[in-house]
Amino acid sequence: MHVAPVGGTAVQDHVALAEIELCGELIIAASAAGGDRLSLESIDQVLKVAEEREDVSGAPRSGAQ
Repeated sequence: MHVAPVGGTAVQDHVALAEIELCGELIIAASAAGGDRLSLESIDQVLKVAEEREDVSGAPRSGAQ
């Protein structure tokens, strides 16, 4: 087994750290939810999804700018 040396030489993967943080946020939201699963809207809110979605007719969803 190889152990990283002490002294601050560890490499940080910022993308991996961000993914871990998002997973933690989802776990917290899921544990606080009353139902069995989070809705897609709840997941989008937790992950701060800001993309604009369109309905079948091609018009932006209400509330979109």
